[in-house]
Amino acid sequence: MRLFALRGASSVDRNDSEAILGATSWLMREIMKRNQIGPADVVSCIFTLTADLDAEFPAVAARQLGFDRVPLLCAKEVEVPGSLPRVIRVLIHYYADESHEAKHVYLGEARALRLDLESAQ
Repeated sequence: MRLFALRGASSVDRNDSEAILGATSWLMREIMKRNQIGPADVVSCIFTLTADLDAEFPAVAARQLGFDRVPLLCAKEVEVPGSLPRVIRVLIHYYADESHEAKHVYLGEARALRLDLESAQ
């Protein structure tokens, strides 16, 4: 087994709890599916939100998916002029077989953040 890290992001259509939880859940489910991992494989998750999202913690959605024993951290993303609004990002550290290849996941409008990563789409 080896320690891996992967990135993911999803856009959110509005700043309310339901939208943030829904986008986070969609993102985490896609990451788990594409990488064939579950909460037991995960060491930690760091979530960031753009400044225009403050209605809920993304960690709440992760806990609802079984990440209740995983250290989770939420933080604000750096405000860069002209950057994509309403985005949740995650950095996940997890263990997988040595031959595993991390598949980064970018959903919704956040796909524009990493068009260079074919596996992310």
